[in-house]
Amino acid sequence: MTGKTHLTGGLALCVAADTFWLTNSATPIYYVAGMAGALIPDICHIHSKIGRRLPLLSRVISSLFGHRTFTHSLLFLAIWALIFYLFFGDYLMVRDGLMLGMISHILLDATTIRGVRLFYPLNIRFRLPLYIRTGGAIERVIFFGLSIFILFYSIETIIKWL
Repeated sequence: MTGKTHLTGGLALCVAADTFWLTNSATPIYYVAGMAGALIPDICHIHSKIGRRLPLLSRVISSLFGHRTFTHSLLFLAIWALIFYLFFGDYLMVRDGLMLGMISHILLDATTIRGVRLFYPLNIRFRLPLYIRTGGAIERVIFFGLSIFILFYSIETIIKWL
């Protein structure tokens, strides 16, 4: 998936969680964290949006693990959750947004032909049954659908903030 689809997916999952589970109690930082979290797993790809912003870190992670392995796994999510639990327990909106963004990223990449190594370090590729080519027409449809979802379900929240 491309960066814009990941950003939209992270935001859409945050909107869905806020709309259906959090009862519209999220703050703007929650949504920003969701979009940031949606980019974090691609730190393993030196040409990604986050990889270009943090090139040294991206090269190190890429050389150690490769693309769509450790940073696209349940282990990676568990480590992030543990770090937040231990050091940032009072920042629930940031934690929840980041985690939802990373989950959306991994799910979206699981819809691609290459899939992800969800159970890293096991060498098992996980791919959803319906998969697409990155940057193709179907990804554009997904991006458009996520955008419409965000607009439809965010209007009430935006009005509340104003």
